[in-house]
Amino acid sequence: MADLAKAFPKLAEFIAEFQDLDDGERLQTLVELADELPPVSADRAAAPFPTTCRVQECQTPVHIWVDWRGDRMHLEADVPVKSPTVRGLLTVVVSSLEGATAAQVLSLPDDWLPMLGLEAALGMTRQQGLRGVIRRIKQESHRQLAPS
Repeated sequence: MADLAKAFPKLAEFIAEFQDLDDGERLQTLVELADELPPVSADRAAAPFPTTCRVQECQTPVHIWVDWRGDRMHLEADVPVKSPTVRGLLTVVVSSLEGATAAQVLSLPDDWLPMLGLEAALGMTRQQGLRGVIRRIKQESHRQLAPS
């Protein structure tokens, strides 16, 4: 956990914040975080979202863009406003991973729910969706960074 906290200080903050909450409070915190999901860039918002950016494991339409600026990741996500719990989860992901290196991203566990204490609070569909989001980010990072 110390290595994870050092590599991802914002994720460590979320883990600490969720640690002492009960399941209802964790869900409420996710709903409150929904408004903090940064909007996608104007260029992306102006065009129809490509189907390749859709995370298929998510029942809610979740779109993710993984960009590399030098050796640092920039992450954008779009989740409908009517899905505040999922938006809150993506706020945690985007905030935690922004500026990460490839080595950091590729070393992440696929399942964040135990770290955040959310495995009992979220239904199976959302659990699978979050794991799909993390896998998608790692796969896209690997694909973009692989030598040509």
